[in-house]
Formats: sequence, C-alpha cells, structure tokens
Amino acid sequence: MTASKRLPWLNPGDAFPDAAQAWGANDPAPGLLAGGGALDAPTLLRAYSAGIFPWFSGDEPILWWSPDPRMVLQTAHFKLHPSLRKTLKRFTRDETCSVRFDSAFTRVIASCAQRPRPGQSGTWIVPEMVAAYQQLHAAGHVHSVETWVAGELVGGLYCVAIGKAVFGESMFSLQPDASKIALAALVAFCRAHGMGMIDCQQKTAHLASLGANEIPRKSFLAHIAKNAALPGPRWQFDPVYWNSLMQPQTTTP
Repeated sequence: MTASKRLPWLNPGDAFPDAAQAWGANDPAPGLLAGGGALDAPTLLRAYSAGIFPWFSGDEPILWWSPDPRMVLQTAHFKLHPSLRKTLKRFTRDETCSVRFDSAFTRVIASCAQRPRPGQSGTWIVPEMVAAYQQLHAAGHVHSVETWVAGELVGGLYCVAIGKAVFGESMFSLQPDASKIALAALVAFCRAHGMGMIDCQQKTAHLASLGANEIPRKSFLAHIAKNAALPGPRWQFDPVYWNSLMQPQTTTP
C-alpha cells in the first residue's frame, strides 16, 4: 500500500492510536488506523473494545480499521421481510431444524473463509486470522451461530462479544436463507438479552436491506464503551427467543 499520509506502525503489545486518528474520507483508505502489531486474543480484545477491527488480505501486513461512519444493525430495526418470515415459520415448526451456538465454530469460520466479501477476489479470513479468532473463541469472546437442517450444518455466522457489545464478522450459506436464519437468530437472542446493536463494520446493500444503517463513529464508540462493561449473557439459544422477532421493539443503543 502506498500513500502520502503516514500510517502509524505498531509493534506487538503497543497501544492502539485513538480511533479518531483513522484516515478520513479524503485519504487513500478511509477508516484505516494502523498497521502491524499482533493477532492474539489480548490484542483483539483491546481492539474491539476500542471500536477497532483487523482486516487485510493474505499478501498484506496486519491492518487495523475504525471507519466513520460505522455500519451497525440496531436490533430493534431488523427488517423481517415477508419471505424470511415465511421461511422462519417453516424452520421453527420443523423438528429437524435448529439453531445452535458454538457447536461447530471451527467449521463455521472455515466455511466463512471460503467465501470472499463482495468486491474481493480472495478471502480476508487468512489462516493467521482464523488462528486468532480460535484463540478468542476459546476465551469465550467469539461465538458461532449455526443453522442446522436434518443434522447438517447449512449456514451460519460468527461474531465477537464483549459484555453486551456484539460485533458481527462473517456469514456463510449452503442453502437459501441459511445465513439469514442465523442472523435472525442472533437478532432474536440480542433482543431477549437487551443487546441493542450489532456492529456490521462495512456498508453493504445486503445488510442495509435487513435494516442496518450508518451511525457516527463517536456514537458507536459511546455504545461500545457502555455495553462492553456490562455482564454478558450466557450464549445459548432458546427457541422462545424467536417470539421477540414478532413483536415491535424499542431499544436505545
């Protein structure tokens, strides 16, 4: 990466720059904050707690980001479109279908790694990234939300969770709507536990169609500071949580 603006470079263990120092709209890579450092559980926890996340390709060094504005899904604003509502009704009535948390994390992240983000030819979930999130999963701060049909894993997502702050990472689907079912389950779980926002990091038309929107980074950081300090819920899905999707919600981030 070449740029006229100097990028802060970190050694392992260094503190992150303030998120407000990230490159702006007129810089070569808006939202880019720093490079270098390390990918391990303590570093990732410090990063997410400060509204920062890693994102880089296999031929790049570790890069850290904090975009402004920030794409988020406020769980009260999740759009349950009629087609997905019908799918969920069939899914929840079928005894062979279920949502599970953390029963196949390694398979979920491996499946996500096989699917590039829109506009990218390769994955950003490189082996170094997979190993880092496995560490954080073992520490209880990364969770998989899994869609199962007839004993087969057909879709899912994984997310970072610190207290009641939730950061969505990546999804995959092997059957139509399987990843949307997982996202709906995450929204239902968050609503049931008073978790009002899921970080989406990057703006996409798909997320916007489901109710995600951009908010100022300052507002996002205030939400993270407040919610990361709260006791987190037990990450276990109960089918009763589906009921929260059928009722209007008013949740303050």
